[in-house]
Amino acid sequence: VQLQASGGGLVQAGGSLRLSCAASGLDLDQYAIGWVRQAPGKEREGVACTSRRGLSTYYPDSVKGRFTLSRDNAEKMVYLQMNNLEPEDTAVYYCAADPVLHAIVAVTDPKYWGQGTLVTVSS
Repeated sequence: VQLQASGGGLVQAGGSLRLSCAASGLDLDQYAIGWVRQAPGKEREGVACTSRRGLSTYYPDSVKGRFTLSRDNAEKMVYLQMNNLEPEDTAVYYCAADPVLHAIVAVTDPKYWGQGTLVTVSS
């Protein structure tokens, strides 16, 4: 199983980035999937997670209205559109998958992790 994240970079506050996660070796129909970030010196935080069939999507208040997750199970791709970025969004962003949505929401050791992609937002 591989979750290959890409799309990070340096952006000014107020700008946008789109992260992509290419999943291989697993049937996305059987997994909740989403994005977890970790900023320097902070705990990991689930920032956008969706249930197996996309019926439920979770965003914490810190990103609600600015981040949008989408998934294409057929193409095995997951995207995170991030708008109106803030310096506080600076972090390494990881794609994660687990049969249970809550495992990603609460970051309780999701079954699969990708390598991170760094997002840096300058003020």
